[in-house]
Amino acid sequence: MKFPRKPLKRARIEIIPMIDTMFFLLVFFMMATLTMTNQYNLPVNLPHATGTQDKQQQVITLTLTKDGSLFYDQELVGSPADAVLRLVKQHKGDKQTAVIINADRSVEHGQVVELMDAIRQSGITRIAVAVSPAAQATTAK
Repeated sequence: MKFPRKPLKRARIEIIPMIDTMFFLLVFFMMATLTMTNQYNLPVNLPHATGTQDKQQQVITLTLTKDGSLFYDQELVGSPADAVLRLVKQHKGDKQTAVIINADRSVEHGQVVELMDAIRQSGITRIAVAVSPAAQATTAK
């Protein structure tokens, strides 16, 4: 005896849930980019690294340009000692203060180390060196 077979259904891809998902992702990334902040400073060519950077409440930016100039939050200072003196005056005893060093990649390593050493001797231990993301390394060349 033969049993009648039901015809096989063809598989279908439902597009409505996929459209809903794509719209949700689009809105999510739009909202996420609104909360991102960029740090606009003096133009320097930063070295590249893959890593994350912590968000700090009080951040001071020290910038070393390729011509050897040192800037304290976009104001020219004479030497690392002057920058550290200003840093200590402005943030007396605050251990939560963080310092970001923006050094052009053509700046000598010794200048960056000298600046970092002067900052550490002032009692501030939260020091970071700014880098550009590794993805930009291929486009910058």
